[in-house]
Amino acid sequence: MSTLQDTGNAVNIANFQNLISYCENFGAAYNPSRDALKLGQLQALLAEAKSIMLVIHDLTTEHDDAVNQRKKLFADLRPLSTKVCGAFSICGVEDAVFEDAKGINRKIQGQRASAKPEPVMVDGVLTTPKTNSSSQQSFNYMIEHLNALISLVSFHSAYNPNETDLKVTTLKALATDLNNANNAVINSHTPLDIARGNRNTLLYAPKTGLVDIALDVKTYVKVTFGTGSMEYGKVKGILFKRIV
Repeated sequence: MSTLQDTGNAVNIANFQNLISYCENFGAAYNPSRDALKLGQLQALLAEAKSIMLVIHDLTTEHDDAVNQRKKLFADLRPLSTKVCGAFSICGVEDAVFEDAKGINRKIQGQRASAKPEPVMVDGVLTTPKTNSSSQQSFNYMIEHLNALISLVSFHSAYNPNETDLKVTTLKALATDLNNANNAVINSHTPLDIARGNRNTLLYAPKTGLVDIALDVKTYVKVTFGTGSMEYGKVKGILFKRIV
C-alpha cells in the first residue's frame, strides 16, 4: 500500500469529520429521514474509520519491523555461501561433489548455470524460448538452497572448518533464524492485509461506505437548504475521493 494511498484514506476521514461538524451546526434543520445520514450514525462511522486506521498503523509498524529484520538477516547470506563453498573446495572432496556445491551456490547468488537462450524465429515471429526462472530469489527459495548446501557439506565429514561462521552447527542455526524471520514477515502481513480490506470496505463500499455516505450527505444539504444556500456553500467544497 503506497504512502500516497494511505494519505488519501486519512484525508477522506478528516474531511468526513469536517462535514459532520458542519451538519451538527446546522441544528434541527439537518434532519434526514435515512438512518445512515443521521448524525448519530455518521459519528459512529467516523469512530469506526478512525479506529481501523489506528489498527492499520500498528500492524504496519509491526510488519515493517519484520521486513527490516528479515532483510538484515539475509544480507550476508550470499557472501557466506561463497565462503562455505571455498572451504568445501579445499577439504578434499571429489570434484563432482564440489560441483554440486557450486551449483547450489549459484542458485543462492541468483546466477544462471548456462547462458540465456537466444531468440529464434518461429513461424516468422522472433520468439525467446521459455525457461524456468533463473533466479529463484524469493526468501523461501533462498532458505531451501541454504538447507541443501548445509545437507551437502554436513554429509561429508571432511568438511570441518575451524571458523565458527562456517561450521555446520552455525549454518543450521542461521537457517533456523532465516526461516523464523521469513515466517514473521508472512504472519505479520496477513492481519495487515485483512485490516486493509476491512478499511476499504468501510470507506469505499457502494452505498454504505464512508465516501458514498458523505456524498449523500452533501446532496441532502443541497436539496434541503438549496444550491445557493450558505449551508451548501460550506460543504460543497469538501472533497471525497474513491481510492480503491
